Amino acid sequence: MQGSGRPPGPTEAPRRVRYGFVIDQTRCIGCHACTVACKEENGVPLGAFRTWVKYVEKGEYPHTRRHFAVLRCNHCDNAPCVTICPTVALYRRPDGIVDFDGRRCIGCKSCLQACPYDALYIDPDTHTAAKCHFCAHRVEKGLEPACVIVCPERAILAGDLDDPASEVAQVIAREPVTVRKPEQGTRPKLFYVGADHATLVPQLAETRGAHLWGQRPGEILSLARMATGWKTNGPAPATPKAAEALGQVAYDAPHEERPWGWRVSAYLWTKSIAAGAALVAALGTLWGWPEAGGRRLPLLALVFVLLTSVLLVVDLKRPDRFLYVLSKGNPRSWLVWGAWILMAFGAVTALWILVAAGGGGRVLPLLAVPWLALALGAAGYSAFLFAQAEGRDFWQSPLVLPHLLAASVVAGCAVAHLAYGPAQAVRGFLVLGLGVHLFLILAERFVHHPNLDALMAARLLTGGAWRGRFWGGVVVLGTLLPALLVLTGSAVLGGLGSLLALGGLYVYEDLWVRAGQAVPLS
Repeated sequence: MQGSGRPPGPTEAPRRVRYGFVIDQTRCIGCHACTVACKEENGVPLGAFRTWVKYVEKGEYPHTRRHFAVLRCNHCDNAPCVTICPTVALYRRPDGIVDFDGRRCIGCKSCLQACPYDALYIDPDTHTAAKCHFCAHRVEKGLEPACVIVCPERAILAGDLDDPASEVAQVIAREPVTVRKPEQGTRPKLFYVGADHATLVPQLAETRGAHLWGQRPGEILSLARMATGWKTNGPAPATPKAAEALGQVAYDAPHEERPWGWRVSAYLWTKSIAAGAALVAALGTLWGWPEAGGRRLPLLALVFVLLTSVLLVVDLKRPDRFLYVLSKGNPRSWLVWGAWILMAFGAVTALWILVAAGGGGRVLPLLAVPWLALALGAAGYSAFLFAQAEGRDFWQSPLVLPHLLAASVVAGCAVAHLAYGPAQAVRGFLVLGLGVHLFLILAERFVHHPNLDALMAARLLTGGAWRGRFWGGVVVLGTLLPALLVLTGSAVLGGLGSLLALGGLYVYEDLWVRAGQAVPLS
């Protein structure tokens, strides 16, 4: 590869390389040759892009300017997509290239959530993830990536960042360079020269319904507008020409704005019910609550953990490979840990039902402790999974774990109230759980957020287009009214309150999952 330095001498050990890109936006003319070459070299299907050019226009006529940015995988030294991938389909090679093995991918879309740079997509032909892999097949033969050789202005350079003699290392040492989202700690290896920040930070540019040579789909546009619409509820802009000052997107490639849909929301909800039913049954057994030794709550826990597993498998783009999570598992991924926790939880739940059916009431207190631990694990492991989705800053909140635990308490007490009637202990814990849950969801809105993306998502949740569902469906109908109905002590009104509480939990999980993905990444 050009600029790789002199070869090692006969007595020298081969030096390990660390490949990276330098993109000089002062040279880029926005011709899309890199995009076309990448698609041709790698067989990228229609509608998908491994490298693309974004246009942002700034200024006020006649003093306007168009800025370009070439966007792609950053081949991070600390790549979050590698950590979260459950089957090691994504891996970092010794030469620093973050490569991808489509034969192992299950299409869980977690890598799309982990990448802060919007670099991955689901291939519509293979139904597996895909991205720029530095044209590794060319690099291994001493050739440069296709985008490098085709660029007419030599705006794209590739080489060994650790070799002082390489051109990329010399440019980085000589020119002021920037990277996208350095605060993420991913240590990206794509450096920009002369890039305007409005092209690299999507929140700095206005998105409209139509742009050069095309239109944005309605769903993508609505999310983009929501992500910037919160500003209208804040203080007036410093200048009436805010859009012109920051810029507006004139051209961009389409991207899947919400990889995780209703199935993920439903999975969080069904898992809360399964874990909550087990929590109530296990704690009730330890505290001597007679009904806890019955089979209603354990059966509910088993049904809903099975339903949770079905939702997880159905949501995969390659459900035929779901066993890869167990046979090819990545021990660093919380998707893998979650699968094992759910399996263990389901097994102990089934054992509990068998023991209870066989009249082994004396054994149940012994099973209650491991069942309780697994129920807590099933309820809370998703907090660590969403924390690994580092591209979504809203999901990095420390409130996620207590929220999931509180939701399980509410769900467990609600189904116990429906199964056994208005027992005083169940009513008390249900009201307490609703109060804690309300406190946590309001705290998510009003606490300090570490960056603009997290703040925007939180404001969308309570003040954007979803504010009616949040305040009316979650706060009033899903929390305050159920608490009042349960406190009446009436079996009928309490049952209605329990149903409303379960409905409020689902509405909130759905809004929370949507809000986390509403802020654009590129």
